[in-house]
Amino acid sequence: MAKGKVTFNVDRCKGCELCAAACPKKIIKMNKTKINAKGYHPPFIEEIEECIACGMCATICPDSVITVEKL
Repeated sequence: MAKGKVTFNVDRCKGCELCAAACPKKIIKMNKTKINAKGYHPPFIEEIEECIACGMCATICPDSVITVEKL
């Protein structure tokens, strides 16, 4: 069971991939099948049940796109 809920404001994302690099579980991926309002591939979580709600992704995001809630 997931320990956290992660929400992405995908239309504000600029596709820098810092969140994916910062994730200790390596479960954040860039969605190569979608384009957001800015023309970038937005992030998504591949296996949310693996999320430990550490908040590293939200901390490193330069545009405050990510919200992490502990469950």
